[in-house]
Amino acid sequence: MDRAPGPSVRLKLALSYAGFLMVAAVLLLAAVWLFLLRYVPDRAFLIAGATDTPTRGVFPVRSNLLHVFAPRAALVLAFLLVFGLVGGWLLAGRVLAPLTRITEAARLASTGSLEHRIRLPGRADEFRELADAFDTMLARLEAHVDEQRRFAANASHELRTPLATSKALLDVARTDPDPDVAAIIDRLHVVNTRAIELTEALLLLSRADQRSFTRERVDLSLLAEEATETLLPLAERHGVTLETSGTVAPTTGSPALLLQLTVNLVHNAIVHNLPEGGTVRIDTRTRPGIVLLTVDNTGEQLAPQLVATLTEPFQRGTGRIRTDHAGVGLGLAIVRSITRAHDGTLTLSARPEGGLRVTVELPAAAA
Repeated sequence: MDRAPGPSVRLKLALSYAGFLMVAAVLLLAAVWLFLLRYVPDRAFLIAGATDTPTRGVFPVRSNLLHVFAPRAALVLAFLLVFGLVGGWLLAGRVLAPLTRITEAARLASTGSLEHRIRLPGRADEFRELADAFDTMLARLEAHVDEQRRFAANASHELRTPLATSKALLDVARTDPDPDVAAIIDRLHVVNTRAIELTEALLLLSRADQRSFTRERVDLSLLAEEATETLLPLAERHGVTLETSGTVAPTTGSPALLLQLTVNLVHNAIVHNLPEGGTVRIDTRTRPGIVLLTVDNTGEQLAPQLVATLTEPFQRGTGRIRTDHAGVGLGLAIVRSITRAHDGTLTLSARPEGGLRVTVELPAAAA
């Protein structure tokens, strides 16, 4: 933003210091006049009959005192003015030195260099609090930018796969003298469906990150029941039993996004389960100030290192993926983004007996 040039903060502080010092000096001189000089007589006088007293001699009068005092007071004021300007300039420079480092760090950040940190030494004060807050902001911004770069690279790779597959199918059909048109159409339909699902997931993830939704009162227990009814046919095909329990859990947010969050969790729990006889438990609870949605599923033993990466985009959990309904690798990433957009927390933990437990904690709705 272009601004007209103006005096620096250091100059303003120096002038303020000098001005304050001059005002203090003038007030001091005024106090001398009010409480001292005005009691000095205007002319000399003698005390009759008191020639032997210590008061004998020449008495200073007010005019003589003013004649001697005024030039010296003016010199003192001039000295104080120069002293205030020089001292104020030096003091302002010392006080504003941390602000200079913060400004340099901000300029570096504006050029795209986010790895620089101020790390201002010294005890806590306003400037150091500002520097620490700026360092924290740079760290979060750098992590966010790195995450977005990884996400863009992964998304490009995932979107390129169906496009490359479609191109390969079309090239084969072009060179094949007797192509199986029906089979090629079926495979193109599958590839195109996967590309559409991936695109829709990316759009949903972007919508959740931007928080572009209207907040309404939502009951998580009703969303859990709706998700269970929707995914019941899928659970029956996989031989998985769905169990829903808990109490009313009111919160505020987007009903569509919170339903998508619940569906993703239940779908993930169904797909990544035991080959036969698996179970998925959906539970809702209310605690002071928060509501909880917990989804447990049976399955294989999961390493903590793997669990920590499951919310990353396009991370499908190697070793847990099934051949059907594998998804596009954005299910838990979408859940994490929706949870963040609703000011909540997402917790994943491996169950000791096998499987995964996912807990979503959201702020409770006001009564």
